[in-house]
Amino acid sequence: MVEKIAGIAAREVPGINALGGGFTRTMGAVRDRVPGGHASAGRGVKVEVGEKQTAIDLQVAVEYGVSIREIAAEVRENVIAAVERMTGLEVVEVNIAVNDVHLPDEDTPQTGEDRVL
Repeated sequence: MVEKIAGIAAREVPGINALGGGFTRTMGAVRDRVPGGHASAGRGVKVEVGEKQTAIDLQVAVEYGVSIREIAAEVRENVIAAVERMTGLEVVEVNIAVNDVHLPDEDTPQTGEDRVL
């Protein structure tokens, strides 16, 4: 549950192209093409949940030209707010790894939501 909330909250931030590392996005794209398959909201998200606290690790791909420092801060704020509001857990850390930069001339976003097959 926390994985999904964090994944959705991260994707809401303008400038985030996709979640997950290269291999994760590739396997997700294959899974999305299988009949009945759908995009996973938790792709690229790892969480550790305790009784009252949680720690979240995100792997993201950003759009070319955005400030990585600013987008990381926005993602962190949005994820913390969403997880704490919806679960009541205290988010003790959000680690963000930028694994890729999406260039304007590359294919459509790999989020699975807007991709044309």
